[in-house]
Amino acid sequence: MVRAIVGANWGDEGKGKITDMLAEKSDIVVRFQGGSNAGHTIINDYGKFALHLLPSGVFYNHTTSIIGNGVALNIPYLINEIKGLEERGVPTPKILVSDRAQILMPYHVDFDAFEEERLGGKAFGSTKSGIAPFYSDKYAKIGFQVSELFDEASLKEKVNRVVEYKNILLEHLYHKPVMNPDDIYNTLLSYREMIEPYVTDVSLFINNALKEGKTVLLEGQLGTLKDPDHGIYPMVTSSSTLAAYGAIGAGIAPYEIKDIITVVKAYSSAVGAGAFVSEIFGEEADELRKRGGDGGEFGATTGRPRRMGWFDAVATRYGCRMQGATEVVLTVLDVLGYLDEIPMCVGYEIDGEVTKDFPVTYKLEKAKPVLKYFKGWKSDIRGIKNYDELPVECRNYIEAIEEEIGVPITMVSNGPKRHDIIIRESKLNK
Repeated sequence: MVRAIVGANWGDEGKGKITDMLAEKSDIVVRFQGGSNAGHTIINDYGKFALHLLPSGVFYNHTTSIIGNGVALNIPYLINEIKGLEERGVPTPKILVSDRAQILMPYHVDFDAFEEERLGGKAFGSTKSGIAPFYSDKYAKIGFQVSELFDEASLKEKVNRVVEYKNILLEHLYHKPVMNPDDIYNTLLSYREMIEPYVTDVSLFINNALKEGKTVLLEGQLGTLKDPDHGIYPMVTSSSTLAAYGAIGAGIAPYEIKDIITVVKAYSSAVGAGAFVSEIFGEEADELRKRGGDGGEFGATTGRPRRMGWFDAVATRYGCRMQGATEVVLTVLDVLGYLDEIPMCVGYEIDGEVTKDFPVTYKLEKAKPVLKYFKGWKSDIRGIKNYDELPVECRNYIEAIEEEIGVPITMVSNGPKRHDIIIRESKLNK
């Protein structure tokens, strides 16, 4: 049985907590795309953690945590993350790394920063983690696959070829110091030493596990609107954030994915540049940011204050459709308890016409939100375990979201801890 957990919007939907909860019931947890450029914040019995590369299964003794072939593998970062867990009393997790994963190099981070610097005011708001240069190299076929570390003669020849190309860019485009191929080669050999104990044929491992009836959880990074094909291009990430890519990024058949749990926030937030129709500003945004999440709405990787907005039904319905959502988890609902009334974006006005369909970027840039207002519940809902015990205004808001997105909301998160969750029987399932 394979389940995928993915985000409906810009990322930052609170997937970490839900993934941690679902990992408890999984045998294998797989990161299938992205790199250390975004994080999942998890609060459990060991404390509060921001995971970046490691799958959320690392807190359980019974799970195997896998870095799939679709991941941008920053090897020293991964090793430091493992050490960081051990230093805080977490038992050493069982970790496997795909021999087909590609390696994020230090020069990818440099090139990311150089390009943002070159673009100036037209920059993408990158986290400068090297993700775009990494995926560019992967698809230009000048990246390094983990398996290539074990063939020294071919590796040395390829390093010389790649460095020759990179140095032209460094010298003539960015006006920066050039690289020495011997340094790059030695870096790769040191990476081999670090990663060798974890390397295996991950696709074969997962497929054999599925034949034995094991449960697999595919863990996505970011959300639909950051997908390079279906998101707010070009202000997107560089790997597919969709559940469909989970099959590719883990090396399994697409028909194995039976359940796609899509995480939706009760309001909106985003890190980085790009169209954000329901965005709010000033004191209104500051108040929501301060109250949001656990300790406020700031990026798990960058610490940057997130951009804030009201729930966007247009973007979320589209996000759920593109993910193929079979069920939805609604998060951070408890945050909204301070509001007298809660706005919801239910349509976009573009050139004088109202649409409920999510458009391409140039139209999105012109869109104005069409808002509908809901009465607030003005109380703290943390600790409530039964759906029927929620204030009627709170249930009205949840049911309005469900009606807008057309997917059953099966879980409602009403606090930061692992078991601050309400399991709900949706009317859409009846």
